[in-house]
Amino acid sequence: MNQYAYVRVSTKSQNVDRQIIALKGFDLPKKNIFCDYQSGKDFDRPAYKRLLRKLKEGDLLIIKSIDRLGRNYSDILVQWQHITKEIKADIVVLDMELLDTRKSPDNLTGTLIADLVLQIFAYVAQTEREFIHQRQAEGIAAAKEKGIIFGRPRTMMPDDIDSVCVQCERGELSIRKAADTLGISHSTFYRYYVTRQKEGFDI
Repeated sequence: MNQYAYVRVSTKSQNVDRQIIALKGFDLPKKNIFCDYQSGKDFDRPAYKRLLRKLKEGDLLIIKSIDRLGRNYSDILVQWQHITKEIKADIVVLDMELLDTRKSPDNLTGTLIADLVLQIFAYVAQTEREFIHQRQAEGIAAAKEKGIIFGRPRTMMPDDIDSVCVQCERGELSIRKAADTLGISHSTFYRYYVTRQKEGFDI
């Protein structure tokens, strides 16, 4: 049986020492510690992919806490099942005693309890996300009722912009000159000018 550890922080400016110290009781060689410096939003991480290629049946994967594996519990469930059911390796999460798939006289939890605990975590996380989205939607609806406008404020166009557009269409002004004449940015004028043409204005 080989033992491996997975360590993750979101950026290279963050410190992995706390996670490394937690692994000392396992006496792992440095080459068996896989570390990613990126977000846990998905599993497209180079060190994690190398780890999966190393893991074999009967091996043990050690993680400090479940959020080091990932942030999305539905994705974590998929990875957990892949490691424990397809690869047939074990996982132990140091900060959560029940997340330990090993079977031994000292460990009465094993895969069944670990799977159930993870399923509960996934349900709670999904429910919380739905509550957050619901609260956000209710907050936006309430704000709109009060007349609050969301998004970037619309740029107020000069009163004579349409007549300048006509001059552009006739070839009397360039886009750059027209924007300078109106005192607005070239991109702002160009967007307005093109929109008018698309909408079929008689310029």
